[in-house]
Amino acid sequence: MPQDPAERRVVVTGPPRRARRASGYYRPRTEIDEQTTLGHTYVRSLMRSQLRAAIAGFTVLVLLVGPLPLVFATTRRTGLEWAVLGFCLYPPLVLLARWYVRRAERNEKDFVRLVEDR
Repeated sequence: MPQDPAERRVVVTGPPRRARRASGYYRPRTEIDEQTTLGHTYVRSLMRSQLRAAIAGFTVLVLLVGPLPLVFATTRRTGLEWAVLGFCLYPPLVLLARWYVRRAERNEKDFVRLVEDR
């Protein structure tokens, strides 16, 4: 039995509907990939927030370690230096390092959330 030409199947191809965006929609990721001024601003804001965290950490480090030569020069006990280094300085340095890593990761998560529109 011959097929009727009017009943012939037609295949329609195109992008899926859920992939289409309304006109005027922009993605920060494409702005960054294309290195536009807005993309540069996004990356620069991440770099500034990371720099602020690094400067804050460095400032606390200088305040912790800076006075140590003065402390060691005023006290001539040989065991005191090791006690200060081991018990008074090491725990704040560990806490400072932990704070810095958590802050840097939070900055990066915020940046990724901004870029991926979540």
